[in-house]
Amino acid sequence: MFDTHLISKHKDFTLTLHIAYKWINLLTFLQTSAMLLVYSRLIKQTVKDAQALMSDLPEKQIKRLKSLIQDAETNLAAAKELLISLVGEDPIVHHANTEEVAGKVIEGVFDGQTMIGPDGKTYPVPANYASKSKLIEGDILKLTIADDGGFIYKQIGPVARRQIIGTLMQHDGAYYVEAGGREYRVLLASVTYFKAKTGDQISIIVPEDNREAEWAAIEAAL
Repeated sequence: MFDTHLISKHKDFTLTLHIAYKWINLLTFLQTSAMLLVYSRLIKQTVKDAQALMSDLPEKQIKRLKSLIQDAETNLAAAKELLISLVGEDPIVHHANTEEVAGKVIEGVFDGQTMIGPDGKTYPVPANYASKSKLIEGDILKLTIADDGGFIYKQIGPVARRQIIGTLMQHDGAYYVEAGGREYRVLLASVTYFKAKTGDQISIIVPEDNREAEWAAIEAAL
């Protein structure tokens, strides 16, 4: 005899996975912050529904569900980072340029993902620019806020660098490179550009004089 209660739970589990995959695929193509907010709430609710079923599922299925939840969180983080790289953290479009333009000038320090101004305020740096320029923690940037509201970045004080080789990893919704007995976080834009996959050998750039740096720039996928 089949346990109808268990069958019902399995159906709920299958339905939950179907919903999770649906929202994961949709999140990949988000183009506006408003859409991202709506879909992020839906995926979080889906994750909560999936977690509620865990207590009645076999251990193998629980592990599989945890893996799917992690994938959902990773895709959500990737969608957010992609959106920020396109439009920044506010409605004003940010861009990078080497040309001198008139506007308010602010100098700050790159922390691996954003620029920290002299007043402690953070300014979003487009991930594509940071990846292409191979910015690392400690680099000095000049931000010009143009009259039209655009952000123009320029690297004016690179710190000393060194290269090391490690292995690309993914957990907690982000990408890391394990090298020299520790992990360095890397930008999704860099991972995407080099078409790298978890387990690949990666050459990264880290600060020469900052052994506590948490971020690295990808030099190349080996």
